[in-house]
Amino acid sequence: MNRQAMFVPSTTLLQKNNSLLVALLIALIVHIVLLLSIRLSPVLPDPINKPIDITLVNTPEADLSEKADFLAQENHAGAGQEVKQPEPEPAISGVEKIQADHSKKLLNTSKEAKPKNYKTQDSRTPEAEKEFITQPNAKKPDNVASKAEGYNRLQTTPKLTAESLQQQIMQLGAEIRQTQSSAQQTKIKFIDSVSTHKYVAAQYMKDWENKVERTGNLNYPEAASKKNFSGTLTMDVGINADGSVYSIRINKSSGNPELDEAAKKIVRMSAPFPPLPLDLRKEVDVLVITRVWKFSDESGLVTQ
Repeated sequence: MNRQAMFVPSTTLLQKNNSLLVALLIALIVHIVLLLSIRLSPVLPDPINKPIDITLVNTPEADLSEKADFLAQENHAGAGQEVKQPEPEPAISGVEKIQADHSKKLLNTSKEAKPKNYKTQDSRTPEAEKEFITQPNAKKPDNVASKAEGYNRLQTTPKLTAESLQQQIMQLGAEIRQTQSSAQQTKIKFIDSVSTHKYVAAQYMKDWENKVERTGNLNYPEAASKKNFSGTLTMDVGINADGSVYSIRINKSSGNPELDEAAKKIVRMSAPFPPLPLDLRKEVDVLVITRVWKFSDESGLVTQ
């Protein structure tokens, strides 16, 4: 009895398996139908709205343009007038520009000065041209005369040309040569550069020093009379052939302008000096003596 209860016939198992297969088959068919019913459409990109200019022509052009501006089915030149590039204006100088501006202003002013109303007079023949009669007493503005005077003054202004410039250069060169020749004619030498008659020059300088020191000590400057005063300066004195003073120049100042002027005054007071010796005149026209002047409250004036 128990064995019969535990035993399950094979037909029951087959029925269960068949029902499961049928269910799976139905589910598969349903899924296939659903998949086929759903359509996937591809995503299309947005269209690009780009305008295209198209020109329709009846007949093509014979002359081809090197550079096309629009698309067309045939070669065709654009309608309208062709715009030409402006030609560059020629360069003018500053004076020509000013003259042109003045001419424009005078022309405009003369146009404005003309009366607007004209009187016409018929001639005998109708085919003849009509003559214009202007007002006889038309007055021009005052500024026209002033502008005309300025324009005339500009026209009469002398221009610097190559010939005038060359003439000025030649004149300047002549002046320089004249100055050099005059300097060469006057033979000026420092006493140290005298070579032929150096002993004569040395003796003349010694006599010159004695006279200057004697005059300076007799007329000792007040600026050097102070106690414990000491001042030194270097001075060049040029002597002409007749013994007069040719030039006085301070090479190195003492630092005291009053003392420098006192030294110059001593030279003028000592002049005139003895004339240059005859042998020395053959070599120089002006003898320049350079000496150091020492002022001291103890020794007075000493030149060396």
